[in-house]
Amino acid sequence: MKITLVSIPVRDQEKAFQFYTKKLGFIKKKDTPLGGGNRWLTLVSKDDQDGPELLLEPGPNHFEPCKVFQEALVEAGMPYTQFDVDSVDAEYERLKNLGVEFSIKPSTFGTVKYAVFNDTCGNFIQIVETI
Repeated sequence: MKITLVSIPVRDQEKAFQFYTKKLGFIKKKDTPLGGGNRWLTLVSKDDQDGPELLLEPGPNHFEPCKVFQEALVEAGMPYTQFDVDSVDAEYERLKNLGVEFSIKPSTFGTVKYAVFNDTCGNFIQIVETI
């Protein structure tokens, strides 16, 4: 068994697509219309194009429990998911220069350095570096 797809709830797929590709640097893998303005829209890391896909899931727009869960995480300040990076400090500076808003600046906890940003689509995302 292996992980091939992970979804992240987004309120606006096109806005999420623009953020995740232009600011975070992911690459579009699949983009299939599903009707009603929804798409099967997946992204991959440019460094692992055959790796797991990230589905930009419009769940909060169609499934109230998903919206409630997403809002509760944001209210608590908890990240929805995590992306590993080579250098949190470098990625923090790069993203900050692109206008990305961080709720937690680079911090150290045990053997990791991390930071948390707002993806503008209803989620906090954590970036992590093992130190």
